[in-house]
Amino acid sequence: MNLLLDTHVALWAITDSPRLTEKARALIQASTTTVWISAASVWEIAIKRSMGRGDMPVSSQDAVGYFKDSGYRFLSIDVEHTIAVESLPAHHQDPFDRILVAQALVEPMRLMTHDPQVARYSDTVIQI
Repeated sequence: MNLLLDTHVALWAITDSPRLTEKARALIQASTTTVWISAASVWEIAIKRSMGRGDMPVSSQDAVGYFKDSGYRFLSIDVEHTIAVESLPAHHQDPFDRILVAQALVEPMRLMTHDPQVARYSDTVIQI
């Protein structure tokens, strides 16, 4: 399975946060799972960290290093992803979450999130 992690889930995975459920850990660590991190997540970390947001426990540069060390792959933002955002219902207004949903739908991949609003987009979204 190709699994795209939303930003917070990705950060919880690399910081071994107790907020990451056992189900989520098992899916992320499964030998049949390829874990993906969007460039949008790295961008979100960079923006929020530079603004002093406390919910970004590591810098974007450190996060990329941890993602690489964990064997995660990186997903660039393509023009097809950006076009897909336009047709999404208005369940969520956060542009980072909307591009992640669009990427997951276009590729296709499963998106893992903790956000119930993001989970409304598709039955392929895994809410933890």
